Amino acid sequence: MNILVTGGAGYIGSHTCIALLEAGHSVIIADNFRNSKPETVEKIMDIAAKEVIFYEIDVTDAEAVNIIFKNYKIDGVIHFAGLKAVGESVQKPLDYYYNNIVSTIVLTKACQKYGVNRFVFSSSATVYGDNTVPFVETMDLLPTTNPYGETKAISERILTDIAKADPSFSISLLRYFNPVGAHESGLIGEAPNGIPNNLMPYIAQVAKGKLERLRVFGNDYSTVDGTGVRDYIHVVDLAEGHVAALENLTEGVHVYNLGTGKGSSVLELVKAFEKANDIEVPYEIVDRRPGDIASCFADASKAKQELGWIAKRDLITMCRDAWRFEKNYKE
Repeated sequence: MNILVTGGAGYIGSHTCIALLEAGHSVIIADNFRNSKPETVEKIMDIAAKEVIFYEIDVTDAEAVNIIFKNYKIDGVIHFAGLKAVGESVQKPLDYYYNNIVSTIVLTKACQKYGVNRFVFSSSATVYGDNTVPFVETMDLLPTTNPYGETKAISERILTDIAKADPSFSISLLRYFNPVGAHESGLIGEAPNGIPNNLMPYIAQVAKGKLERLRVFGNDYSTVDGTGVRDYIHVVDLAEGHVAALENLTEGVHVYNLGTGKGSSVLELVKAFEKANDIEVPYEIVDRRPGDIASCFADASKAKQELGWIAKRDLITMCRDAWRFEKNYKE
């Protein structure tokens, strides 16, 4: 299939592009490099030994998006493009609501106009709000604790309503948890612009000496050691989950959790990184971060049953791959 991947130069998008190419699909990438880098597109082609088509556009720009659909016969869309930092969303809610929701509307309008009915949406476990863990797809969505989560929940509702109005639409909503790690080549990984918002690249930059110490946001949660618990999933496992969702799409809306089903605390991840790479990661405990919840992990059994997908890579592998990429990475 010919697949349009929005945000395809980003962290998860780039790994998914490689997984798509390795599965025999063709890829068109749309990205504005707000939180990614142009050289990633070249690295995708180097790793997969295949060409991709690239457009440097903002997906909220309807005219630019329509040009892609006009120029190519697109069989499906995987929509990653969006702002994704929980803390930043609390500070800049308007940016998040505009960027994340408008891009979804623009893309689905283009899909309807050009008869593209396969749509995979990169959602998030944040849509569950402060539900009881493990999170199951059948749960009612509670109000989320931050604007980022709200943009994902609203986008899910928009896509669900579109599928109700147009039964030919086939939509997969992928609620995933905390992607970490990097491609085994060490050529691509998580390389955010500026100070990282996510835990693993922050740990890696501290290990490298680029940042002085890790700040752990709160140690008074009701968890194993007081620090937040998350379901960390290897980014390559996550990428393979997107391909499985795309290839198994049928009419209607399908919701899947992509996670390991096991939660690990912040300090457990730090210790795993130290063990995997034989390196010390200094840290300090600071106040809780606005919008965070205590625990977040998946019941991923539905994806196994319906997509034949499971997360295969363990925490040590995630930490080794993340560190390999960080050591290789030059800004």
